[in-house]
Amino acid sequence: MSSSPRSVRSNSGDERIRVRAHALRLGLDLSHLADQPQETPGQLSAQPTLRNLREAATSLAATWFSLCGFNPVIPVEPTVYDLLVSMPDGIKRVQVKTTTYNSKNGWMIQVGRRPYSIGNNARLVPYDPELIDLFFIVDGDLSLYLIPSKVIAGRVGLLLRTYSRYIVGNAAGLMAPKAA
Repeated sequence: MSSSPRSVRSNSGDERIRVRAHALRLGLDLSHLADQPQETPGQLSAQPTLRNLREAATSLAATWFSLCGFNPVIPVEPTVYDLLVSMPDGIKRVQVKTTTYNSKNGWMIQVGRRPYSIGNNARLVPYDPELIDLFFIVDGDLSLYLIPSKVIAGRVGLLLRTYSRYIVGNAAGLMAPKAA
């Protein structure tokens, strides 16, 4: 077996399965290793990053609504909205959007959608305010906005600082503290 730095440091389940499979193929008895204590993993080295904001935003929105006492549901089928939320005044259809583009004037976001086209290069069109009730937006500072669709109807892009009255929270505490 090679003693390259990669194979020495690797402690993945795939590597253990590979070694166990080779031992089985070679007829080696590994039963004496079964009772060995497992190493306790060290501190998780994962670091939150804004590169994953788009994938995390729907979960952030669902969590925010849950913490407010509303019941969010993520639709099973592809729909024009990302969440359905049961609120006191009825079921709301929520479109979740994110931005990490900070222009010289502040956070900019595209709130339009692209109609299906080959290459996905069609011009942005606004969402129909009859199909979306609320926009839940997360910017690069992890500020959370809840904007009624009628407020931004017809628009495909926004400068978020003009919508600061719609900020409902901030999730920046989810980011790992920076090293001193």
